[in-house]
Amino acid sequence: MATTPGRTAPFHSVRYALRLLEAIAGHPDGIRAGDLAQAAGLPPDQREHLMGMLLAEGYVEEPVEGVYAPGRALLMLGGVGDDGEEGRRRFRDERLQAALDALRDSLNAPVYLARYADGELEVPRISDTPEAPVVNEWVDFRSAAHATAIGKCLLSQLDHDGREDHLARHRAARLTSRTITDRRVLLSALERQPPTMPVLDFQEYAIGTLCAAVPLTAGSTVGCLALSLPVGQAHRLRRAAEELNRQAATTLLSLTI
Repeated sequence: MATTPGRTAPFHSVRYALRLLEAIAGHPDGIRAGDLAQAAGLPPDQREHLMGMLLAEGYVEEPVEGVYAPGRALLMLGGVGDDGEEGRRRFRDERLQAALDALRDSLNAPVYLARYADGELEVPRISDTPEAPVVNEWVDFRSAAHATAIGKCLLSQLDHDGREDHLARHRAARLTSRTITDRRVLLSALERQPPTMPVLDFQEYAIGTLCAAVPLTAGSTVGCLALSLPVGQAHRLRRAAEELNRQAATTLLSLTI
């Protein structure tokens, strides 16, 4: 199923980060900042922000001030080492989980990584703590895409036919008094959803629960990051959603490389 036009801010950040990594990977002994700037062709403010992220995540090292070289994470993900494919897959999984855990701690909220694959919603990874517990899945998320921020964020990335197909297979049941069940209203809302803005759920899935989700576009993959909060923390939702969107690039980079 095709995705709708539009790219997210995390996508742009990752595209620029990959441009930097490509230039650095071509210089295993290191490349000077000036040469890197010319090779990557990025504005200074973008380059400095992304280099900070790449250094912090271990994709890049700075053996000498002003000289950048491939870091351990980039070497591992690129296949350098003796661990074989299984070791590299495990390393990718560990980095992805670490990115989700860091995001969870930063937001003080459970974080969900979801995707839409083979016509169904999946939530393959969750990061939570006893202090920031995951939502009680009282109705299977796969059947509640119409009522969750995760589901609506994923559906908004499909084309019209893809949305119609999903809603034809999964009836929009009323889960709370706030749930949108009218198919035309739901499709119209999905059509109007800006691709760079978080999707919010105000107790549509469960009374007492608020959620937010932001798209993660990696190639043809339809995915999203989400968080949930108890209704007593409603004042935090919009700011947390904005922060989730701002920090999504690190997670997307872990998925992309």
